[in-house]
This record gives sequence, structure tokens and C-alpha cells, in this order.
Amino acid sequence: MELRIFTEPQQGASYDQLLTVARCAEDAGYGAFFRSDHYLMMGDVSGEPGPTDAWTTLAGLARDTSRIRLGTLMTAATFRLPGPLAITVAQVDQMSGGRVELGIGTGWYAEEHSAYGIPFPPLAERFDRLEEQLAVITGLWSTPTGERFDHDGRYYPVRDSPALPKPVQQPRPPILLGGTGPKRTPRLAARYADEFNLPFASVPDTAAQFDRVRAACVEIGRDPAEMVWSNALVLCCGRDDAEVARRAAAIGREPDELRANGLAGTPAEVLDTIGRYAEIGSERLYLQVLDLSDLEHLELVASEVMAKL
Repeated sequence: MELRIFTEPQQGASYDQLLTVARCAEDAGYGAFFRSDHYLMMGDVSGEPGPTDAWTTLAGLARDTSRIRLGTLMTAATFRLPGPLAITVAQVDQMSGGRVELGIGTGWYAEEHSAYGIPFPPLAERFDRLEEQLAVITGLWSTPTGERFDHDGRYYPVRDSPALPKPVQQPRPPILLGGTGPKRTPRLAARYADEFNLPFASVPDTAAQFDRVRAACVEIGRDPAEMVWSNALVLCCGRDDAEVARRAAAIGREPDELRANGLAGTPAEVLDTIGRYAEIGSERLYLQVLDLSDLEHLELVASEVMAKL
């Protein structure tokens, strides 16, 4: 089981704060630093100093870190055109020396679209656009250097593209897809994903969705063992109940609720929860860290949880 750090900067974080957390995660030995891709806060927070763009952030981190992998959970397909996104990810992959991963989804948060003038089509169209974006992005990256790429698409037709630049990672940076959709999500994952991620889901719900994706892989002749299986869970770990309660209060949550729905409790409790996810095939956990000022939290989990996995 690999542990990765996952942040939500739209809730209020500057680049310098994110860099501090990323460097702490790198020094502590976590597998990756990921961030959400949102432009508007959620819940009862101000969001100040304001949103930071995910790929601008990752470009900075590509130069300001040296070892840790970097990625998004999840870039919204509504935010960017597939050609420019393929260029951006390839460039950040070059800037990082091949440490980037692209998590991408349909986009779901209607309010952030209206707040920043971003079109927000109905769900069926967003899935159609996501599927076509995946075809374009992977097609651009996989086209041999010196050849041209064409795509006869409904939303994103491509003609005579030189398909440059190329990412460092070959055949491509890993692509993460995820979500709870019972039909199109498994089919898209089976076709395009290197990793399937399920956020904030219980063990039984995770097992059921993993099985759907595995079945979709088998249906197209893909070995499900080629896929990496992962979860994202909110983190709230403490040496004792008092420390757990303090960290829960800092993010506006209750310890009992976090124990039931997240990765919470003492290190022993957290290890027990990790074990239950591992039993159903989860290989990575993205630890959603909501209090970015509490670096001791990351260090505790590294020394008392990660070191014992």
C-alpha cells in the first residue's frame, strides 16, 4: 500500500503553502503530492487568498521539488481543451523529469463554472466530451515523432497535428480516472486509465465499483491486473483521542464521523482501516489533508503508519 498526499487548495491556500506541504511530503517519503482542480471554495470558508490553478501549481512544484510525483485529483475536462491540456501536461512532465500524473474527470461543481464563466454542459455531454478528450490526449502523446495526428471528433476535431511536445514518461504519463458511475465510468476506465480511483467511498462500495471496472476490462480483453486501484480518504490521525479530536475540530468535523467515513483515529486504527481497503484490492491511498498548516500530522503518519505498512 502506497500513501500519497492529496490537498484541496480551493479552500484557501497560496502556492507557498502548497510548496511547504509538498516538500514536507517529499522529505517524509510519501509517494506523491496531488491537488484538486477547483476554482471555487466549498462550504463555510472564505477561500482566501483565492484559487490557484492546478497546472500552474504543478509546473512550479516540478521545479521546486526533486523526487515526489505530482498530479491532479481530478482535472475537470470542462476547464481545458484537450490539445492545450496535452501540451501542458507534457511540458510539466518535462519540467519535473517525468514525475507527473494526469487525473481527469467530467467536472461536477456547477457553481465554480458559473463563478468563472466556464460552460457547464449536461452530464451526458460532459461524459461525451471527456471520452473525446481522452482520445485526443492519448492520441497526441502516442503519435510517433515525425508523424501527424488526426481525430475526427464531434467536439474536438484535430487535423494534421505534429503532436508535440512529447512527455518524458513513455508511453505516456499515467492517466487516472475515477468515480462511482456504474456504466460509462467503468468503460472509460477500462479503455484509458492506468489507475482507477474511488474517492470517499466505503469498503463495500469500493469493492462493488472495483468489480464493475474489472468486468469492463475483461469485456475488452484487458487484464485488470494492469490497472492500479486506489482510494482517496480524509485523514485525521492522532497519537491519542485528544489529538484526534483536536485535528477533527480544526477541519470542522467530528471524530466519530471521520472514523466511520475516513482514515481517522490513532495510528493503530488507521492501519486497521488501511488493511480493510487492502483486502479488497486497493493499492494506493490518497490522504486528503485539509489543515495545510499541520505538518506534524504528515510526519506522524509517515513515522507511525507508513513505516509499518
